[in-house]
Amino acid sequence: MDQQDLKLSKELISSYKKRLEKEILDRSMKLKMPQNKFEEIINNNNELINLKKALEDLETESEYHSKV
Repeated sequence: MDQQDLKLSKELISSYKKRLEKEILDRSMKLKMPQNKFEEIINNNNELINLKKALEDLETESEYHSKV
């Protein structure tokens, strides 16, 4: 992957992650859940955990390519 592909991938994943977090927040507020509960849901959501990991991996790969 070149730098442009890495940047686009990071932007797309980050955008999706933000939309997912917003959706969880909106639904939690609609259900009148306590703030600590929906924060717990966001922190323990497998899909969000995988997205965070993917962003970290892309950042590592981006740093590697910038050194080469």
